[in-house]
Amino acid sequence: MRFRAEQHLRRQRDIKAVRELGRRFECGGFTLWYRRRPPEESPPTTAHPAIPPDLRRVCVIASTAAVGCAVERARAKRRLREVFRHHQSVVPPGYDLLLIARRSLNGLEYREIERKFIEVCPRIAPRPA
Repeated sequence: MRFRAEQHLRRQRDIKAVRELGRRFECGGFTLWYRRRPPEESPPTTAHPAIPPDLRRVCVIASTAAVGCAVERARAKRRLREVFRHHQSVVPPGYDLLLIARRSLNGLEYREIERKFIEVCPRIAPRPA
């Protein structure tokens, strides 16, 4: 699957909402924050068209303090984006994610990162009663 431009979580207020109102899972090499996006939260404007309600969006963060130099940060972000791109179908529709890299991420095998992402995503959506 492609990682389309509209799937990038870019606006600071959206990222902040996931951080402040969302929940998280610690996954070893990274932390996954998630939040269901309310449909009325993002009204369409000229600069920002309406967000489809079933769209899965993600923001990947790798700070210097948490990951290291620019090369290490770029590698960590690239790996997390690739995991999301390949396995976005396991993320419930209508959710925003923050994937925050940790220093240990670059020491993990890619398959281990994939496994952790795939294991945690089904736990995001509330269980039907």
